[in-house]
Amino acid sequence: MRVRYRGTAVLFLWMGLLLQGLPAAGQTTGTLPPIFDGVGIDEQRSERVPADLAFLDETGAPVTIGSYLNTGKPVVLNFVYHSCPMLCNLVLDGLTKTLKELAWVPGDEFEVLTVSFSPTETPELAARQKVRYVRATGKAEAEAGWHFLTGSQASIEALTAAVGYRFKWVEDAQEYAHPSALIFLSSEGVVTRYLHGMDFPARNVRNALVEASEGTVGTTVDQLILYCFQYDPTANSYVPHAVNLMKLGGLLTILVLGLALTVLWRREKNKLRLSEMNATG
Repeated sequence: MRVRYRGTAVLFLWMGLLLQGLPAAGQTTGTLPPIFDGVGIDEQRSERVPADLAFLDETGAPVTIGSYLNTGKPVVLNFVYHSCPMLCNLVLDGLTKTLKELAWVPGDEFEVLTVSFSPTETPELAARQKVRYVRATGKAEAEAGWHFLTGSQASIEALTAAVGYRFKWVEDAQEYAHPSALIFLSSEGVVTRYLHGMDFPARNVRNALVEASEGTVGTTVDQLILYCFQYDPTANSYVPHAVNLMKLGGLLTILVLGLALTVLWRREKNKLRLSEMNATG
């Protein structure tokens, strides 16, 4: 029996790798095994997450999703189940690696919500996971901004439905089939971006956070980068935006020409002044 489950876990991992490369909307297709029917992510950007959904944090304290909203900070939301034999660990490992590389710290510029979609999992289990992954970031201060939530079936279904996250329990394997992604929310709880997969480059996450914050997080350089780069769902990354790059290039050309003409004008003016002084001298 254990061998069969291990084989199923490998299958789930392989299919998870496949799912992360599929188009953002409607990730599952008829070409996948029937076990993955109904599993995927339907991107629901601009939709608002219900703020009153009740969960328990890793200490067992009752919280709502709204507890982490309206702070002026964007939110990174991801779904896992902690007893997952393979895929969820890889997702959390990927997120941990990103948080380690990112100059920003959860709790300062943004919040992270890791929500278990298994209603049988407990705050005690979530607390152990939090200790493990916060320690792996090398940033002890991230403890204040990375929250591990568990909740009831009703709350889980309402939250996953709000962001288009579709998963299911596979009875034969005694495991969940599920996709993997980071979902970005504005501080008002509006879905702004999805980054699919298990590896999340720090630059993409930073751009998505700047985008979710509508410019309240990040520097002028971040705003300029976001202007020049646009998210491409087929590449699951931010790529150069040709039109905006041309606009910026044109503006820079005008500035350079203006500067050059100003320098030439001043030189000619100085030469003329010297000529007049020599003539009167």
